[in-house]
Amino acid sequence: MMTGQHNYAVLRLPGRRHPGVLVQGDSLSVLTGEVQRALDLLRSGDTAAAEEELSYAANHLAAIVDGYVRVLDAAGMPLPFERPA
Repeated sequence: MMTGQHNYAVLRLPGRRHPGVLVQGDSLSVLTGEVQRALDLLRSGDTAAAEEELSYAANHLAAIVDGYVRVLDAAGMPLPFERPA
């Protein structure tokens, strides 16, 4: 089971009960950069800019989770976590 959407795919590795998410390396680097910039901004005391960076990262992760949920729903598979609100 895979998706062709965005820069990630939902797939199940052999021996695993639930599927996982494969994230393209460049997308993972962007997400890591967002979190690192937020950490640097927090350390410098710029909480407003840090909040903005964290918002980008949270939205990015939420989009991946939403895609994961859609794929599992379409396949009739249960989620391995509580359904997001």
